[in-house]
Amino acid sequence: MVINQRSIRTIFKHSVLAASLCTSLSSVAAEKICAIYPHLKDSYWLSVNYGMVSEAEKQGVNLRVLEAGGYPNKSRQEQQLALCTQWGADAIILGTVDPHAYEHNLKSWVGNTPVFATVNQLDLDDEQSTLLKGEVGVDWYWMGYEAGKYLAERHPKGSGKTNIALLLGPRTRGGTKPVTTGFYEAIKNSDIHIVDSFWADNDKELQRNLVQRVIDMGNIDYIVGSAVAIEAAISELRSADKTHDIGLVSVYLSHGVYRGLLRNKVLFAPTDKMVQQGRLSVMQAAHYLRHQPYEKQASPIIKPLTPKTLHDDTIEESLSPSEYRPTFSIKAVD
Repeated sequence: MVINQRSIRTIFKHSVLAASLCTSLSSVAAEKICAIYPHLKDSYWLSVNYGMVSEAEKQGVNLRVLEAGGYPNKSRQEQQLALCTQWGADAIILGTVDPHAYEHNLKSWVGNTPVFATVNQLDLDDEQSTLLKGEVGVDWYWMGYEAGKYLAERHPKGSGKTNIALLLGPRTRGGTKPVTTGFYEAIKNSDIHIVDSFWADNDKELQRNLVQRVIDMGNIDYIVGSAVAIEAAISELRSADKTHDIGLVSVYLSHGVYRGLLRNKVLFAPTDKMVQQGRLSVMQAAHYLRHQPYEKQASPIIKPLTPKTLHDDTIEESLSPSEYRPTFSIKAVD
């Protein structure tokens, strides 16, 4: 058979050009999603990060991650919103530092970039609401309610006064307010007595100092707190030789709280499945940008956890792998 070399060269040349064009178009088509967290101080947001990163890789999108360094840092988060738009983000996933932070001015920071609220409630007026294209998260009222319900069932009315101290984190930021409301509602017909509440940002040293103050009070039966507070309490109670004197209840799950549950150092924690929430948020943004159907309000089912109810599937939907470290950039594979 006689082979037409010129034809082969022509076909090869066109094939290379077509492949090159497809690669170029693929690179151009990769959506840019910018995610902003209140902080990455604990494994709650680390697990959200893991969920977002794994879903970004699956969806083939570019992901950039920024974190504000703490709930008091509203101005820093505002600057990060502006950075996302300067980067050319097609969509922004926002874990707000304050539900009302952008109620009347979100557009001034993001222009017309679509926004997806993650984990924390984002309250917006009618004008700003046009930017909000999706929400992922649970009502943290029920996280607090589950923790209160657990204690109320252990100490019903008439069983004898049981003293607790609340260390729920910053007084008015994140999910603290609804958690507190839900907790109070759940215990109102029980013998649970709140001796005192202590407020501080979810910083390890700040919470450790509060735990030490509670231990020194000498009349506390339970500490109910954020995961950061409960993780600090595990070691502080051990140091004070009071592990068996004060019970620990967390209002959400973290790696440290999970280890505490495994070792019977923590009695209870609800999980709102942080990994799943991260995945859902990226999925919402990607589907919106691709004009695909998606659930605009997605909410995992809260699971109450005790040392006897730790199921692998729930933990995988909640916590990042133990070796995982924060990831701030994912580039779509061409």
